Amino acid sequence: MNGLTKRIIISKLKNISAKEITEYAHKYHISVTEDQAKLISSHLQRSSYDPTIAEDRAQMLKKLAQITDIKTAKACQQLFHKMIKEYGVENYFK
Repeated sequence: MNGLTKRIIISKLKNISAKEITEYAHKYHISVTEDQAKLISSHLQRSSYDPTIAEDRAQMLKKLAQITDIKTAKACQQLFHKMIKEYGVENYFK
């Protein structure tokens, strides 16, 4: 993955708002409350996750499960895998 693409992905992750999280959750039929979205957004802003690294993705999902529940975290993981396949960028996320 080139450096620019990676920086854009990380920047989006660090700057996502609670409102955006709520909108995405609604769009993809994933149960997330407004309070949970605020906690997720706040956590991501303070973190240094790199979603292209498997260990970082695992940590993000573990934290998501703590904030929400395991069912929500699994739904997000499935959506993530579906989207990277849909956009043909699987080899960026190993």
